[in-house]
Amino acid sequence: MKFTAGLTGLFALTAIANVATAADELPACEDCADELTIVSWGGAYSNSQNEAYHKPYTELTGVSVINDESSAEAVAKLRAMEEAGNVTWDVVDVVASDAIRLCDEGLAMEINHDEQLAAAPDGTPASEDFGDLLVSDCFIPQIVYSTTFGYRTDVEAWADNTPTDVCAVFDTETFPGKRALEKRPINNMEWALICDDVAKGDVYDVLSTDEGVQQALDKLATIKDEVIWWSAGAETPQLLADSEVVMGSTYNGRLFAVIEEQDQPVAMLWDAQVFDLDGWIIPAGLSDERKARALHYMKFATDTQRLADQAKYISYGPARLSSAPLVGQHADLGIDMAPHMPTDPKNAENTFLYNYEWWADNRDDLDGKFQAWLAQ
Repeated sequence: MKFTAGLTGLFALTAIANVATAADELPACEDCADELTIVSWGGAYSNSQNEAYHKPYTELTGVSVINDESSAEAVAKLRAMEEAGNVTWDVVDVVASDAIRLCDEGLAMEINHDEQLAAAPDGTPASEDFGDLLVSDCFIPQIVYSTTFGYRTDVEAWADNTPTDVCAVFDTETFPGKRALEKRPINNMEWALICDDVAKGDVYDVLSTDEGVQQALDKLATIKDEVIWWSAGAETPQLLADSEVVMGSTYNGRLFAVIEEQDQPVAMLWDAQVFDLDGWIIPAGLSDERKARALHYMKFATDTQRLADQAKYISYGPARLSSAPLVGQHADLGIDMAPHMPTDPKNAENTFLYNYEWWADNRDDLDGKFQAWLAQ
């Protein structure tokens, strides 16, 4: 997959010393709307965007930003808005596979990355700076993140055993207790097959068959009674902090917050972490004033410095190659952020590369099958 090449570049850059950079001068935005509705995922992630992007943009322009936390339902809601002829969102944060779907359906506008986004400080065009992470003509990458597992470090019933690989999730004898898994097929189906002796390189071939889908669901059924299903990324950290689960999946940045910022007895299980891309789309069909404001914000929020700034608040790797060397210390904790990134070589020794193109083609079908299985 093209994603692999992009990540290789990010791996190489995480060890480079910080260098100075200067953002391009942002021109005034004539005939632009005076507010923005920005849709994201909430919790620590939205806070990182607020600190790195929204607040500085408001200070620079005076434009008010309205935060909406509906990204988990972005595809369905944008489809409904389009059908009703009333799109109320201006900028939407989505995963790469959803961006591909929205672009294919004409629900997201195409972006000329080199004309409408800032170049790197050395003049490198945006298309080269983002490189292979530009997986759709409508998508503006923001971060590389991973979905992985956190676990309590103080579970007496584990008799001093410590999870070392992802298949501990399915080992309720050695690691008894409730688990938290996301209430959707993505990642769960892949982990189930990996832990049912399917080679990582064969996972999507197997999932492309009815028998493979059933194999994954049968493996998940072995722990179904021990699972609390979550929909928002903030749920697993809270469940872990409250000891309502002993291990659970969520985004690595959410686990960073509960471990480093909240100092909870929780550790990260990086094994078989699933890399993915997250970024922005602008809905199609906006008025000229709203479209102009959205593009003005995008040029600011996705420049080299701004993407590096987000890493001061959450442990996600910036999607621009030119941003990676600028990743420094956490804004409040003062700790070096590079070792907490999913792209750090020590954390990425055994990763699983999520196939966003496969999921863009198969998501609706698998969602239906997974939700029917949950209801059984």
